[in-house]
Amino acid sequence: MEILDLLGEGPRDYRELWALQREIHADVVAGKRPDTVILVEHVSVYTAGKRTAAWDRPVDGSEVIDVDRGGRITWHGPGQLVAYPIVRLREPVDVVAYVRALERAIIKVCSDLGIETLRVEGRSGVWLPATAEKRERKVCAIGVRVAKGVTMHGLALNCNPDLAEFDRIVPCGISDADVTSLSLELPSEVTIAAAAPLVVAALSDALADIRWMSSSAGSPTPAAATTATPAPEPTPLLAAEPQEIA
Repeated sequence: MEILDLLGEGPRDYRELWALQREIHADVVAGKRPDTVILVEHVSVYTAGKRTAAWDRPVDGSEVIDVDRGGRITWHGPGQLVAYPIVRLREPVDVVAYVRALERAIIKVCSDLGIETLRVEGRSGVWLPATAEKRERKVCAIGVRVAKGVTMHGLALNCNPDLAEFDRIVPCGISDADVTSLSLELPSEVTIAAAAPLVVAALSDALADIRWMSSSAGSPTPAAATTATPAPEPTPLLAAEPQEIA
């Protein structure tokens, strides 16, 4: 799996990276390129998935880019590590299992950093549990698209962003929970540079059993191991490709 690390170039325009995703996706579908994970930090932007409601959006005139992933509205910007895995899934394609693998990877990253996180039933992403003083808090948002068996979009892990950017929207359409960051939950700051190698290692492990594996682009062979499909959660999937989920 190839890692395309753009983090050293500073925050990048969302539309530019969306176009790059589509280009790489087409190459992976055609067998011209190996599975690829893009690592990037974005210029501040709001993006809205297909299930975004009108009341989720900012009311102050902030620009929102409507995109072809699942889920609702979120924010990307400085201090947030975004990973776009563009990988061919093994057949039969199971989008829920793919999302669970992304969640498992980030739960491992958080554990390595000293934060215990979990999944929340019926909600994608990675969360910190509620306490007597705090509601459930999402530290990583996930929204994906799968077309022709190959994934797009991915995950956004809050390392040390300005969380006030989320105040203009209803993040992911969830009004009864909050958003947090690794740095807010730990006694010391966690930078994107510190989190990135942990994310790469965790994704490589978590995706190994659900990807098609090949020694070269264009000659895929199934991965050696299989995993049991997790019990489905009440998240709607489209019956035909492309599929989106968040």
